[in-house]
Amino acid sequence: MDDPETLKQLVQSMSVGVAVIEPDDWSILFENAKFFQWFPPSEEGLDSLQARLKGIDLERAAQRLDNGRPFRVEHECETTSPATPLSVEMRTLKDLQPARIVVECRDLSKQKQVEYMLESYSNMAEKNARELQKEKDRVEKLLLNIMPKSVYEEMKDYGSTTPQRFEMASVIMLDFVDFTEMAISRDPTALIAELNDIFSAFDRIVELFGCERIKTIGDAYMAVSGMPEETADHAQNIAKVALRVKRYLEKRNAANPQDWRCRIGINTGPIIGSIVGVQKYVYDIFGPGVNLAARMESIAEPMQIMLCDTTYHLLKNDFLMTDCGEVDIKGFDTHTVYSLDGELRGR
Repeated sequence: MDDPETLKQLVQSMSVGVAVIEPDDWSILFENAKFFQWFPPSEEGLDSLQARLKGIDLERAAQRLDNGRPFRVEHECETTSPATPLSVEMRTLKDLQPARIVVECRDLSKQKQVEYMLESYSNMAEKNARELQKEKDRVEKLLLNIMPKSVYEEMKDYGSTTPQRFEMASVIMLDFVDFTEMAISRDPTALIAELNDIFSAFDRIVELFGCERIKTIGDAYMAVSGMPEETADHAQNIAKVALRVKRYLEKRNAANPQDWRCRIGINTGPIIGSIVGVQKYVYDIFGPGVNLAARMESIAEPMQIMLCDTTYHLLKNDFLMTDCGEVDIKGFDTHTVYSLDGELRGR
């Protein structure tokens, strides 16, 4: 290996471009075949490094080399198609007398390909993560439309929910009068658009008073207060919702040719809340409190809010109510029922 000719042949066969440079004028004293391939002489015959490595700041390179530090830069070889990315490193060989600069050039194509692939995979992973998060948010929004947030959190954390019994909660049941006739006589697209608009307004009212919309079935609407988060004012909250809903419909009817009239029933009592179903599941409520609210709705007159004695005693100090007498209610014996007419002033 000490034979100069053998060393020269070895350097010539290397896949790395190598050149030896005169520091004073940057002239090329020696170059191997790869360096010549990447940086051939110009047509003018100029054979200095400035003429070969166009675009490289040799002044800055000289400053670093004078300070005993190597100079490294990335450069594109434009003599190949496509252009070959190269790493160019210059360092001073002080062991030689006089000192020389050696230039080494390495092909970065494979490295760049790997970097490009990694960047592509990274971008793809980020995109998939964003899409996954977007889908997760969409599913969460859908689930929060069919169940209370606390129930959703329990299901998310534990994979299931436990049915809960609430001894005192208040329910509102609402149903529109003559909706079947409206569905037959009116354009279905316009009818459903109006119904969606009305239910959206109901949702805002329910949320305003801290209640929970449970479900809509056709033209029926159900909401509850006092569950799954218990509150002492559940009856007052539901009563306020009922009055605001009635007021909203009155104002809407005054401004539109089509009247939407409803019956509203309110009741307070024990209620069970639970997820129902396995593959297609919904959150629903059951119990005598719900059943009696449905009975109150069925005996109400159009645009009337009906409730029985249990709820009356919780509301009598804050709301205006009218005694409608005793009614024999199927499954619940006889109850005194009341119509809810408004809130007391100053309350």
